[in-house]
Amino acid sequence: MIVNKQLTITGKVQGVYYRASAADEAQRLGLKGEVWNNFDGSVGLIAEGEEDKVNALIAWCRKGPARAEVKNINVTEGEIRGYKNFVVKRF
Repeated sequence: MIVNKQLTITGKVQGVYYRASAADEAQRLGLKGEVWNNFDGSVGLIAEGEEDKVNALIAWCRKGPARAEVKNINVTEGEIRGYKNFVVKRF
């Protein structure tokens, strides 16, 4: 079943290649969506795809790349948006 999960990741997650690494992992899993930095220092991520693959990405996000220190992840269900790929958004 295709799902949409929206994540807010807090901790030391900016300036540690979290977005790029998360995008690489999402693409490896065949997921679609986007990842971005929030002004409050957290990272936002939306992932769409097969539920088991999205859950695998969430598990990866709990650890993140080597330099990250993830404190918390808030996960909510979202509506399917029909993303075509997985992108890193820059503001």
